[in-house]
Amino acid sequence: MNRRELITLLGGAAAWPLAARAQQAAMPVIGYLSGGSAVDERPREISGLIRGLAETGYIEGQNVTIEYRWSEGHKDRLPSIAALAAKAATTTTPIVFLIGANPVKFGLVSSLSHPGGNATGVNLLMNELVAKQIDVLHEAVPSAAVIGFLVNPINPNTVPDTKDAQVAAEALGRKLLVVNAGTEREIDAAFGILVQQKVGALLVHTDPFFLSQREQLVALTARHALPTMYAFRDFVPAGGLMSYGASLTDGSRQVGIYTGRILKGEKPADLPVQQPVKVELAINVKTAQKLGLTFPITLLGRADEVIE
Repeated sequence: MNRRELITLLGGAAAWPLAARAQQAAMPVIGYLSGGSAVDERPREISGLIRGLAETGYIEGQNVTIEYRWSEGHKDRLPSIAALAAKAATTTTPIVFLIGANPVKFGLVSSLSHPGGNATGVNLLMNELVAKQIDVLHEAVPSAAVIGFLVNPINPNTVPDTKDAQVAAEALGRKLLVVNAGTEREIDAAFGILVQQKVGALLVHTDPFFLSQREQLVALTARHALPTMYAFRDFVPAGGLMSYGASLTDGSRQVGIYTGRILKGEKPADLPVQQPVKVELAINVKTAQKLGLTFPITLLGRADEVIE
C-alpha cells in the first residue's frame, strides 16, 4: 500500500466527521482534517493518533507522512456530512473517523458491527451523554432552578440533543434555557442572556468550535460565577468546573490503530466501529471553591480526576 491513499477523519468528538484527501507519495500519506486548530489538538488528539500509529509500526516522518489541515472552527471550510457519507459509499480511499454522534444515523456506515463500506472509526457517544450531563450538573448544583444549554445552531446534533436535555431537565423539575452561539461575538451575547435570565448552571454542548474557544468560555463562566459542565476534559485543567465525556486522546489512539491496520491491508468494512468503554468525570475543586460550591462526597468519589 505504499502508494495507496488514506483518509483519516477526525471530528474533535463532534457531530461532524472531518476529512482530507491524501496525495500519493513514495510512502503512505494520511490526510488529517479537523474542525479544531493545531494549538488545541496537538497535545491531545494528535498525540493519541501518533501513539496508535506507532503501535502498528508506523512512525510519522519515517515510514508514513501525515498532511494536516485545520478549519479553525469554521464549518464552511469542511465538507458536509452528506458529502462525506456519499464519499464513504463510493470512494476507493479508506476513511477513518472520530465522531461524537452515531455514524449509522448519518449514513457513514451500514452498522456499527459491520460498517460495510469504505469507512470505519470511533464513535465517542457524545450525543448520548447529554441527559447524564444534566443529571451530574444538577447533582453538583441542586439549587439551580434554570439550567442553560449553550449550543452551536449549525451542529447537526443540536436539535436532537436539545430534546434530550429538555426531557432530562423536566424530569428534575428544572427549566432549560437554550442559547445559540457560532462565533466569538455570539458567545459573549449568549452569556448576556444567561445572566439576564438568572441561569443557575450551564451545560456547554459538544462542539469543536466551543472547544477551540475554551479560554473564552472558561473566562466568561468565571466572570459571571456560573457553574458549568463541559463534554471535554480539556476545559477542567483550564479552569472549567467539571466535565463528563469520553477521552479524545483514547479515541484518537484507536483511530491511529485502525489507520495502521488499514495501511497493512485490512478493509474498513471488516473493522467494527469502536466505542468507548469508559466515560470520565473530571472536577476542578479549586474552581468550585471560587464559586462557593461544595461537591457531595458521593460525586467526588465517582470522579476519575479531581484537580485540587
